[in-house]
Amino acid sequence: MSNSQDSSPGDNKSHGNQNESYLKDTIYTGGFNSVTRAHVRKSSEEVSMEVKSKMICGMNGCDEKVGEGFSKSQCECGYKICRDCYLDCNGDVGGYCPGCKEPYKDLSGDECDEPRFKEKKEANSLPTMGGGIKLEKNFSLVQSYKAPNQEFDQSRWLFETKGTYGYGNAVWPRDGYDFGPGNDRSGNPPEFNDRRNKPLTRKVGVSAAILSPYRLLIMLRLGALVCFLTWRISNPNRDAMWLWVMSVVCEIWFAFSWLLDQLPKLCPVKRLTDLSVLKERFEPSGPNLQNPKGISDLPGIDVFVSTADPEKEPPLVTANTILSILAVDYPVEKLACYLSDDGGSLVTFEALAEAASFARIWVPFCRKHNIEPRNPEAYFGQKNDPLKNKKQLDFVRERRRLKREYDEFKVRITALPDSIRRRSDAYNAQEELRAKKKQREIGENPLEPVKVSQATWMSDGTHWHGTWPSAEEDHSRGDHAGIIQIMLAPPNPETFFGKKADEKDFIDTTDVDIRLPMLVYVSREKRPGYDHNKKAGAMNALVRASAIMSNGPFVLNLDCDHYVHNSLALREGICFMLDRGGDKICYVQFPQRFEGIDPNDRYANRNTVFFDVSMRALDGLQGPMYVGTGCIFRRTALYGFSPPRATEHHGWFGRKKIKMLLKKPKMPKNQEDDDMVLPIIGDQNGDDEVINYLIPSKFGNSNSLIDSITIAEFGGRQLHELRGKGCQSRLASSLAVQHEPLDSAAIVEAVSVISCFYEIKTEWGKSVGWIYGSVTEDVVTGYRMHNRGWRSVYYVTKRDAFRGTAPINLTDRLIQVLRWATGSVEIFFSRNNALFADGQESHSMTGGEMNNSG
Repeated sequence: MSNSQDSSPGDNKSHGNQNESYLKDTIYTGGFNSVTRAHVRKSSEEVSMEVKSKMICGMNGCDEKVGEGFSKSQCECGYKICRDCYLDCNGDVGGYCPGCKEPYKDLSGDECDEPRFKEKKEANSLPTMGGGIKLEKNFSLVQSYKAPNQEFDQSRWLFETKGTYGYGNAVWPRDGYDFGPGNDRSGNPPEFNDRRNKPLTRKVGVSAAILSPYRLLIMLRLGALVCFLTWRISNPNRDAMWLWVMSVVCEIWFAFSWLLDQLPKLCPVKRLTDLSVLKERFEPSGPNLQNPKGISDLPGIDVFVSTADPEKEPPLVTANTILSILAVDYPVEKLACYLSDDGGSLVTFEALAEAASFARIWVPFCRKHNIEPRNPEAYFGQKNDPLKNKKQLDFVRERRRLKREYDEFKVRITALPDSIRRRSDAYNAQEELRAKKKQREIGENPLEPVKVSQATWMSDGTHWHGTWPSAEEDHSRGDHAGIIQIMLAPPNPETFFGKKADEKDFIDTTDVDIRLPMLVYVSREKRPGYDHNKKAGAMNALVRASAIMSNGPFVLNLDCDHYVHNSLALREGICFMLDRGGDKICYVQFPQRFEGIDPNDRYANRNTVFFDVSMRALDGLQGPMYVGTGCIFRRTALYGFSPPRATEHHGWFGRKKIKMLLKKPKMPKNQEDDDMVLPIIGDQNGDDEVINYLIPSKFGNSNSLIDSITIAEFGGRQLHELRGKGCQSRLASSLAVQHEPLDSAAIVEAVSVISCFYEIKTEWGKSVGWIYGSVTEDVVTGYRMHNRGWRSVYYVTKRDAFRGTAPINLTDRLIQVLRWATGSVEIFFSRNNALFADGQESHSMTGGEMNNSG
């Protein structure tokens, strides 16, 4: 990798170390037959971070000095702690150093009381079975109430509910509770650990007052249709037989299509989530023994935003979508946003840089005042009272000042095309003068024209590495290098509060977390002679790049004109993935809602029947289809893996169900249960299958990408107490760890996986990632997942999760509908048809096969 030193008036602040500043101010480019280069852009604004003195206590929020005579608080790791904090840790944590998490060597002048701690721990554990296998790994019940000689520990008492909750199960028996002879069964049950028993989601049936009349109407129509077809067939037209046959065939076909459309609507479902349980289960209120730093245990989410043409998709709309994503209510360190610019435009690049700069005041304002929606254009365009339910006295002043800042932000974004053109013309004129001067110096004829490339120039005086309006070689829409630029560096896991308002920062952020999620600009490489597969290819490039840089177990994809309208949408969607039985869910689809539609909806842009009726009906079956945006995916499902558990249907209408389990590979007796291994099927040799499946012929020759698969699978597992039978799980607080810092080598590897030749001789687009070869690649991708045995969920939030823009004229609407119709017909006559498709087409996590009917 070679470095080229460039200068730029970068306006991004850095709260990290020197390496993070280097990554944030560097553009990485590379591609086919070219060296990956790091173009360093000097930042004109540097923010120094306050570092605690070595004599100050290292505990967060404590500024006390460490006493010179207090030697007991000095651990071997060198972590400094004052006397008061040491006593608090000794009482709450049990004598463990907050820095290295190891027991202190000197507690109250005696040796470490670790044997006593082990003895207490062993007293509350179950006896071992044959072979040294502990029962804690196989049962949720940690301690049996039948053991009279052991102290009852309610905090470790877990109950298996077999998929049901509430009244009538282990938590609340129908006939009361009974923990021993002579107990009164009529009283209230004891106080159990509700965090482990409450469900994150609930399924609610549609009211019978609405559903029963509709079912009756369907039966009446079906009876009338049968009578009509019977009469039509029994009374042929002898004079025009060929016309009669054609009409009967068409009528039977339309009747069959109507029947297929109506059958799923007999059992629609509605779903609800409980965010309070999610917060209680995965986000501790403070540091504890399992999570000393109090980091969220929620899995990471990578958000993909795709755009291709800044003329058809205005940069201001894209910037507002990015701002709404950065301000969502989700742990900052667990969120990463990637913008895929398939056009490689400098306008989109600089608009994203402006959005990253504006996010430093917009995101803290949203968090402080809890505003909705968190799209600036939509928020300032609301007609309702902005002061409703606002209690802070400084809200009006900050909102007025922020509105002026946003107006200036819009002016800068709107003027970007003209400013880039004027800047490029000025630099090109200087280059032409230099070329003519050089021509005179070497003695050539000054009247001969000088050929100078009409380049596009960045603000720091260097060539833009993407596309140019002049379409020069290596700088056209179909011929340019791959580009990766980190606009916002990955945040630190610890909360970072701001400061009081002053002349420069007009928002008081003393009690507001001012960290921002990671923001990355990605433009994949394009070269002539390669099929780039449009949006599906861009999404697969983001999947590979994000796996190396952040590797979130879940992925949310949005179009550039669909912004986050509900800041809690990500939390509500992740509830289905983390709840009991969520390991079989491949994606959660949200409905599409649109703005700017005329009151009469003359072009039927709302698609009410499809999104509010048909999709709810499909949710009552195996799940809804994927509609291209507003969908949270499980990353391992995108990789083409099978679910850990599946059900095979046999007999008429699939009434006979056979549950298929993916068993774990054979492990040594001393190996822990939470190791990051991929589940396999049956009793096959796990090691050989893993080697045969995770080879370059499937995912390419990137070792970093292959190594990230097991990490992503582990992050998406169920908690141990919620796991299904025969499935892998993870312990609580296992994700509450700090990720490894992002370095230059990882970004260079990410540039290599977005090259145009990386997918050659691999399964990308065939069985891995978004599927190629169809106009409606989104629908085909969802069908392939269902065919492997996955289930999907359709969730309609109380407040719209996402909102976008709809076609405003008839021509655009007809083009959109024609594309959908063409894709549907194409799917029907292909192997992706659900009626004629084979069983499970994809291999399992390690190469085994299991025939599941979708």
